[in-house]
Amino acid sequence: MINKKRLADTFKFLVEIDSVSKNEGEIARTLTGILESMGAEILIDNAGSKTGSNTGNLIAKIKGNTEAPPLLLNAHMDTVDPGSGIRAQFNNGTFTSDGTTILGADDKSAIAILLEAIRVLKEKDLPHGPLEVVLTICEEIGLQGAKNLDYNLISATYGFALDATDTAGIITRAPSANRLEFKIHGKDAHAGAAPEKGINAIWLAARAVAGLQIGRIDRETTCNIGIIEGGTAINIVPKMVTVKGEVRSHDEEKLKAVTDKIVSSFRGAVADYKPTDDEGSPRLEVIVEHDFSRTHIPDDHPVVVLARKASQTLGRKMETKITGGGADANVFFEKGIVTGVLGTGMRDMHTVRESIKLVEMIQTAELIIEIIRLHAAGEYR
Repeated sequence: MINKKRLADTFKFLVEIDSVSKNEGEIARTLTGILESMGAEILIDNAGSKTGSNTGNLIAKIKGNTEAPPLLLNAHMDTVDPGSGIRAQFNNGTFTSDGTTILGADDKSAIAILLEAIRVLKEKDLPHGPLEVVLTICEEIGLQGAKNLDYNLISATYGFALDATDTAGIITRAPSANRLEFKIHGKDAHAGAAPEKGINAIWLAARAVAGLQIGRIDRETTCNIGIIEGGTAINIVPKMVTVKGEVRSHDEEKLKAVTDKIVSSFRGAVADYKPTDDEGSPRLEVIVEHDFSRTHIPDDHPVVVLARKASQTLGRKMETKITGGGADANVFFEKGIVTGVLGTGMRDMHTVRESIKLVEMIQTAELIIEIIRLHAAGEYR
């Protein structure tokens, strides 16, 4: 049923439309035209004004031809840098970029797959319930589109996001995450003539970071210090440094404990500093922001049941997966929309080595069509 050439052409067409986060306007307009031609009702919310994007989230509502609950289907329209001027290459069944940019399979492979699935539904007049296709903005910069989505426009209470690699797995468990930011204020001075008159903010930050366990804490928990910014010249004692990081865990108590430990390390590094009479004392600003909440979907939920039945019908296996990453699905879950994450086959995302095999995109398109068919037949119970 899948038109392989059409799917490949659609994917290449989409990835060559620039849509780095906050610049999704062109692809949103393009997708609006495509989806309207399929009979979808298009809604654009006001998330753009909240995120700084030149468009909002795109919600495409497709009326069902069978009585069934609405089903949410999700992908995101934005990409990371370097994502401008992408020129997709196709060799031996695999898409890559030309090596100077990302490919954009994250997440335009998902959009191409959803478009192909909808086209097949229409062409073959296959049974389907109401579909709500939610294409978000600014996913790559903190799930900002999903966080600012107008949920009054959504009626589905469960569905699927296509934003992973494994085409034989459904992600049912993902962690909660906290974002951390520390600003250490020291005092500037000439590094050669009068270093004793300064307070080195970078040195204080280094003391705080050196006392931390970074990386994998245990099988459920990770933490990372990802950004350190500070200083103006090598001959000036740096008066301020900003340090940014994150903590993720599948266990809320562990998330809090590791977050508190990191905060305590920074507070301690600043508090333990012993100033002389004329240099003053350093100062610390701390920002802890809850980034997203964990997901935990039980095996008997319709999302898992549908994915497994559809895979079985296609002669495949579907395993539930645990991830350390976050997706729009985390935000949807927090809003009461249970969302399993499926893979499209994309690999080495966020690098110039990104690639995807057409055969795996075809497999996911077939899976989505079968999920929709089974859902229409009431096989989600």
